[in-house]
Amino acid sequence: MSGDWYGTHQNDFVVPPMPSAPPPAPADGARAVAVAVLNLSGLGLGYALVRKWLPMVACWVATVVLLLVALPADPDGIPGFALILYVLFLLAAAAHGAIVGLRTRLAWPPRAPLALALGLVLLAVPAGGVVLYDSARDEAVEQMLLDRLDEADQLVAAGGKQPFSTAQTDYRKALTVYRDLRTDHAGSRAADQVPDRMKTFYTTVGATYGNGDYCDAIPPLTYLRTVPKSMSGTDLGDLATWPDDRLATSLYECASDELAGGEATWTNRFGDLLTTFPESEQAAKVEPAVASAIGTAEKDVRGDEPCAAVERLGTLGSQIEGLPGEKAGIAQALAKDAQRAQGSADSGTYTCGVDQYKDGDFEAAQTTMTEFVAAHKNNKNSALAKKIAIAAEIAQTVPAAGKRLPTTRSGGSISVTVKNDSPDEITVLYTGPVTGSFTLKACGSCKTYSLSSTLALGFDPCSDSGKKYPQRTISLPTGTTYFVHKPKNDSISSPGSDTAKLESGYIYTECAYTTEGLGTGSS
Repeated sequence: MSGDWYGTHQNDFVVPPMPSAPPPAPADGARAVAVAVLNLSGLGLGYALVRKWLPMVACWVATVVLLLVALPADPDGIPGFALILYVLFLLAAAAHGAIVGLRTRLAWPPRAPLALALGLVLLAVPAGGVVLYDSARDEAVEQMLLDRLDEADQLVAAGGKQPFSTAQTDYRKALTVYRDLRTDHAGSRAADQVPDRMKTFYTTVGATYGNGDYCDAIPPLTYLRTVPKSMSGTDLGDLATWPDDRLATSLYECASDELAGGEATWTNRFGDLLTTFPESEQAAKVEPAVASAIGTAEKDVRGDEPCAAVERLGTLGSQIEGLPGEKAGIAQALAKDAQRAQGSADSGTYTCGVDQYKDGDFEAAQTTMTEFVAAHKNNKNSALAKKIAIAAEIAQTVPAAGKRLPTTRSGGSISVTVKNDSPDEITVLYTGPVTGSFTLKACGSCKTYSLSSTLALGFDPCSDSGKKYPQRTISLPTGTTYFVHKPKNDSISSPGSDTAKLESGYIYTECAYTTEGLGTGSS
């Protein structure tokens, strides 16, 4: 019986099963904080100490992705969304690590305080990374600014190979870069190089002055004087006044060349010089240059082209009157120059008319001399000018009358009577050894002759004894005298003419009549 009990007792003994995992560790706040802090390093070390390998790998992946996004360092920095996502991920990893570490024993180190100390030390890794990244980013910014500086330098260099009008846009772009570097990025390596670049900028833009191209140098030098306004907040030093003397010289030299060449733009150059730099050495030379030009034109009046010189003097007089005079002395001297030029032009008109007459331009000579007489009645040449105007008018109908220049001679030994057999008042012009003109009243009882009647045999105007013809007798010397008579009101198209060879011992009669549709005639 006892054996049966023993067997039954042996069969009822059971070995308890082994647990699948160690029991949870007691809650430990220090450990939870240590795991959380270690996870904030971005390396997942908190997970490594509690043997959570998958979350640790996730931390590595997130950190690698951030590095791929952040490197190489960009002047704009890490994209904001990427940085925000990474920070949120670290916070989540820290929170999750704290939860896991609260009841999970550490694989190493065995004590939570030591792990916490390690975690605090390892926070230097991301902090150091931030410092290094900021340094790399600063260098990237410096390189970016240096690249901008280089691009601006290239614009200036390219502009120096082009006309200023073409390059001006590039110059403005480069100037904007220089200004922004100096004002918005003061202290950068690029900003520190701007002063030297500005020296190059000025010498490049103003290079035409150095080449002696004074007219071409005016626009770029004028532009350079506006640069200080564009570079507000930037100390240009001596460059601010660098263009002034060069521009004054260019204005003077260019205007002097244009004045000598007869170009109208010289007044604008001298005007700008007198207005912009009234106290300059160059401004003081304006009046002597103008006076010299007047003297040259006055000499030319006695040359081969007196009419061109007279026109030049008249133009100079008008142009000089338009010049500004900031200084009283210069203004007064220029006013005298204007009067001198106009006076020389007026007196030179006579010489011009003589030249026109000699060249056979009788219409121009008549106009010139008529205007001269009207404007200079008391001039010593007025009497002869009036006779030249008469001879020039006759020569337009009878070219042979213009072979010789008239003289002031008057009178003669031969009587010539001129009668008017015309219903129009007529002007009689004559030239030869003696030149003059007079007017005959209209013949009230006379009529205009038809062409056929003037061609008929026996046609003899001024022969009707029953009519009282208006007439005048003049005394002329021997030789050839050319007559032209025309209605005083110029009502007919062609004046009548006659060439008389006067000899001693004869009495001569000239008769003026009007032919219907043809003009006047004489016999």
